[in-house]
Amino acid sequence: MNPRRILLSMILLLVSSLLCLDSQSLQAKEKSRQPNIILVMTDDQGYWDTEISGNPKIETPTIKKLAAEGVTFTRFYANMVCAPTRAGLMTGRHYLRTGLYNTRFGGDTLGPNETTIAQVLQKAGYKTGLFGKWHLGRYAQYQPHRRGFDHFFGHYHGHIERYTNPDQVVVNGTPVETRGYVTDLFTDAAIDFIRHNQQQPFFCYLAYNAPHSPFLLDTSHYGQPEGDKLIEKYLAKGLPLREARIYAMIERIDQNLSRLLQTVHDLNLDQETVVIYTSDNGGVSRGFKAGLKGSKASAYEGGTRVPFVVRWTDHFPAGKTTDAMVAQTDLFPTFCQLAGVPVPSDLKLDGKSILSLMEQGGGKSPHQYLYHTWDRYTPNPFHRWSIHGSRFKLVGHDPQGKKEKEGEPQGQLYDLQADPGETKNVASQYPEKVSELRGEFLRWFQDVTEGQNYQPAAIPVGDAEEPLVELQPSWAILKGDDLEYSFDGYDWDTIDGWKSDEGSATWQLDVLKPGTYEVIASYGYSSPATATGQLEINAGATKLECRLPMTPSQNVFFKQNVGTISLKEGKQRLTVKADSPAGIPGLRLNSLWLKSVINPYFESK
Repeated sequence: MNPRRILLSMILLLVSSLLCLDSQSLQAKEKSRQPNIILVMTDDQGYWDTEISGNPKIETPTIKKLAAEGVTFTRFYANMVCAPTRAGLMTGRHYLRTGLYNTRFGGDTLGPNETTIAQVLQKAGYKTGLFGKWHLGRYAQYQPHRRGFDHFFGHYHGHIERYTNPDQVVVNGTPVETRGYVTDLFTDAAIDFIRHNQQQPFFCYLAYNAPHSPFLLDTSHYGQPEGDKLIEKYLAKGLPLREARIYAMIERIDQNLSRLLQTVHDLNLDQETVVIYTSDNGGVSRGFKAGLKGSKASAYEGGTRVPFVVRWTDHFPAGKTTDAMVAQTDLFPTFCQLAGVPVPSDLKLDGKSILSLMEQGGGKSPHQYLYHTWDRYTPNPFHRWSIHGSRFKLVGHDPQGKKEKEGEPQGQLYDLQADPGETKNVASQYPEKVSELRGEFLRWFQDVTEGQNYQPAAIPVGDAEEPLVELQPSWAILKGDDLEYSFDGYDWDTIDGWKSDEGSATWQLDVLKPGTYEVIASYGYSSPATATGQLEINAGATKLECRLPMTPSQNVFFKQNVGTISLKEGKQRLTVKADSPAGIPGLRLNSLWLKSVINPYFESK
């Protein structure tokens, strides 16, 4: 054979081998890449608020399609209310272990020493983004961008008041103005995040605040017709207005979910991306309930079971359904396993990885029991609680939260296999099971609450990233029979009833930077008795007397600089009271703001 031909054949063979090796290495690289994780969580969407639950009136075609392409868990459990679920999701631990115990009043703050799944994934090389509701701490040290998220666009509270052009949202701690409908805005931001970070693994947590109240669709002149069309469609199906609004909000979510998934597909990321759709607690709609008992804030199935669908194209089976009982705390170790990183060894988790269930489309639950409890003010084992295994469930529901007396029933027992709607109490038939489950619940409750002191978190003052700190009414401890806390949506709450100087409002501060602070009061004040009201503010050794001129009415609020106070470093109290025995009739105190006074001499040093 011609030597030149032999040489050419050898070269071609070598090139072919190299190309084959390169192709194999590329395939190996693709397979070894950590999967992207998209977690979509809605707010107050019940288990029954989807087509896949058999709801005959709601339209959720995208969720239905996602279920056809993935695995549906019919017994996925969240907590009874939102902030506890989010704490469990972020940490893999039952919320009572984290110091969080409430949905407001300062009790909705995740303990500063807790490790979040965002921190773990960030350390593992993921880009992390949160878009929507956080509800695990509103002050600087507790904000998402300091707890593992590279980017945060959303809100801190349990809900927001405006769905069109929302004005309670921030970007990494900075308040921003917006234009548009909130569900669309959060989806837009999530899509941008995915586009910008598609070359590396990412964790995108899209936490819609819908369909939480207020039940609003587009309300601006340019968007209202579309919102009205959705509402009118459900009114035509015979739903009351309230239910029509909720269903319309959920369909709007479904439309945005379609946009999100289309983006993933257009970027050729389907095979590299795990997508999860779920909700934070039981539902609030009242029409169709899929045979479940109870709703949000209830220990019954309707208060804790939520929709859960997961898809990973070509990795998880399509169209599978499992009734294995799992919980929101399981997502932390599951995400760690997906990312190929160990769970931090110093964490005591309640969650267990459910990756094998996702991969097989079914299997046995990793839990012997699941537990639920919630009391707004003081965690206790006698108010709303439940414990269940795969068959029996014991539920306790004492609206007063009083300790049971000797001989009283220890809860209602239900056979979930025979009676998933919890219609027949079988406690008298299985007294030994009642005793067993109640004993196990009390053991568990003592374990998760051990060493915890459930009090409002101290408000950090003087953080470099938060030079202006708001002291909201919901964080104050009120003393005196006349003072009243009026709820009006977090940022608009007020303290009313200043009828004497005996009542007081006290905030617990954690001063990080000692020094002088301006005090700004937000208030409404109208009184026929006197044109000026006087408040007294005490913080440490500082006493500030401030005068509040009248506003046009109690419901017209001014912001006014009322003076300065000196704050020492460390934890201390700031107390406000009327400066006269006659009080300040007609005052509505919205909030106080503390702003560090910069000393030019020291700042230049």
